[in-house]
Amino acid sequence: MQKKATQRDVARRAGVSQATVSLVLGGAPALSARATTERVLQVARDLGYAPNRQAQALRTQRTRTIAVAMPDICNPFFPSLLKGVQTIAEGAGYDVIAVNTEGVAEREQRFLNWSLEGRVDGVIGAFFALRAEDFSPLVAAGVGVVRIESARKSGGEWPIDNIYVDNRAAAAAATRFLLERGHRRIAMIAGPAGPQAERAAGYSLALAERGLAPDIVDGVEFSEAEGRRVATILIERAERPTAIFAANDLMAIGAMSALRERGLAIPHDVAVIGFDDIFVARLVTPALTTVSQFQQDIGIKAAETLLARLRGAPSPRGASFEMPFRLIERDST
Repeated sequence: MQKKATQRDVARRAGVSQATVSLVLGGAPALSARATTERVLQVARDLGYAPNRQAQALRTQRTRTIAVAMPDICNPFFPSLLKGVQTIAEGAGYDVIAVNTEGVAEREQRFLNWSLEGRVDGVIGAFFALRAEDFSPLVAAGVGVVRIESARKSGGEWPIDNIYVDNRAAAAAATRFLLERGHRRIAMIAGPAGPQAERAAGYSLALAERGLAPDIVDGVEFSEAEGRRVATILIERAERPTAIFAANDLMAIGAMSALRERGLAIPHDVAVIGFDDIFVARLVTPALTTVSQFQQDIGIKAAETLLARLRGAPSPRGASFEMPFRLIERDST
């Protein structure tokens, strides 16, 4: 049987001290050159080094586990975000657990209670019902918290960090894009919660700038089926919209299906624009114009922020980090 690699083996192969290996593999702040850190991590992978998690937990009172709460694990936006979290967390020696809350208050509270049982060191999540004060028990227990938000928010007096994209500005940019192409009857299919309010506000703002009234169908699930159903209603009006802005790509793809089923050409008869730039947005016919939030980058930033907090970030108050968005023009507009 092959001998299990130890930190001493990693140190010998990497040409550094065992203390340096311990710091790097333990996820401590970088005290040496980046090249040294990368060499240690590569040698550890080459040797198949695996830490003794039980011993670590007893010694440090840490589980080396991060939980990621997602409101819809079937929405391709969230697996991409999760991949970003894993990229950073696993490199620092943390396991990642994904939990599907469906954006329901009861499930989000259950996730919070579960996290309080000492199962995880930190949580990252998009929460529709929980507010900053709800996380105060986690903070008091030493559990790090990073929220994925649709607008800038503050954790108040608690060290709760926030990663956000300005959804209002992004939705306004998408709507202005349609207006600049001559559309005046632009309908919006909006979701029931989460980023819906900010996206609807941005859409309405852009229309108001041109003296136009909003046409929003809200409370709709963020799903392809609901996008198809609502689009069917919209295009059966006596005066149908010339463009549809869906609050996420799944609804936009559903809307496109409804248009094709009724023999309408996209974008000649009705243009369609989505939000999120999920991987299938470029694969549908015609390819979907959408707003990219670079969700994998959001996951990376969330994990980096959480690990910095777990290592003892200097600020006792939470920070907010704005991430970029970009309108991706394709054939559906």
